[in-house]
Amino acid sequence: MSKDIRGSQMSMRYHYLTRAAELQARARMESNEMDRREYENLARQFLRLAEQTDRNYPTYQPSPKLRRQS
Repeated sequence: MSKDIRGSQMSMRYHYLTRAAELQARARMESNEMDRREYENLARQFLRLAEQTDRNYPTYQPSPKLRRQS
């Protein structure tokens, strides 16, 4: 894993989502059914990693009471 994606939760989530999209695209292009299924399975695993990153490192969103009124 390269240094530029290792540090931040947002960049890890983006990395996982990008990788999932790449694998889904590759699955669509694959003519061999077993290979296609494997790419689809890998894509699902990367989507799960992205979801897990969201659960483990939720982004801060201030409560409505703390938001500045405009």
